[in-house]
Amino acid sequence: MPYAIVGSFASGIWGESRFTQDIDVVICPSLAEVEALCKAFAAPEFYVSPNAALEAVRDRSQFNVIHLDSGNKIDFMVAGKSSWNIAQLDRRKSIALFEDQNGFVAAPEDVILGKLIYYREGGSDKHLRDIAGIAKISGETLDLQYLEQKARELEVFETWQAVQDAVRES
Repeated sequence: MPYAIVGSFASGIWGESRFTQDIDVVICPSLAEVEALCKAFAAPEFYVSPNAALEAVRDRSQFNVIHLDSGNKIDFMVAGKSSWNIAQLDRRKSIALFEDQNGFVAAPEDVILGKLIYYREGGSDKHLRDIAGIAKISGETLDLQYLEQKARELEVFETWQAVQDAVRES
């Protein structure tokens, strides 16, 4: 099943890390795949509602898995059908998450776009700090043409410009 780690965990990979107790993962599963995913996170170690997961697949929304001992959470977000949602999974990067384990992480441009959307929806400055961290650390390698085109399509271009201006001034 295609997946990409997104959110603060991903922004820490491409930019400046910060403490977070959850991991956000974009997925595009079939109903059979989501059932297998739920079985992989079985009790007593994890809590997941198979009904909520199946509903999330049908509604293209999200569900979560909770590690009961630590309280850590994985938010699984079912990808939408927009061109950006599809591109986000197509553009993911395989990187070493641990010494002996690779995983797929959204490309830094897509992490920025996601953070711009989260900022628009919730207004939290943490998203702007995450974006600035990516711009500072990965800025030279960013595909600015792609990023600016998608930012315009997603109607977050002005915020992206403001973050770039702030990074240049710092």
